[in-house]
Amino acid sequence: MSKLDEMRKKVRKLQLRAAIAKLKLSDLVEKLPGKWTEIVEVAEEASALFAELDSARRELAAMKKSR
Repeated sequence: MSKLDEMRKKVRKLQLRAAIAKLKLSDLVEKLPGKWTEIVEVAEEASALFAELDSARRELAAMKKSR
């Protein structure tokens, strides 16, 4: 498997994980105010995943450009 294919696979996995984190955050909002203590933890997890996804997308774009 080429490095480009590996990066595409990594981006797809991160997209799935980010979508799940987004759903967790959305579900948490529906459970407010009862679950307010979990807001920071869930939001930090979602933020970290989206940052990692953004970085991987940029790396993939750079790899495609350099082909």
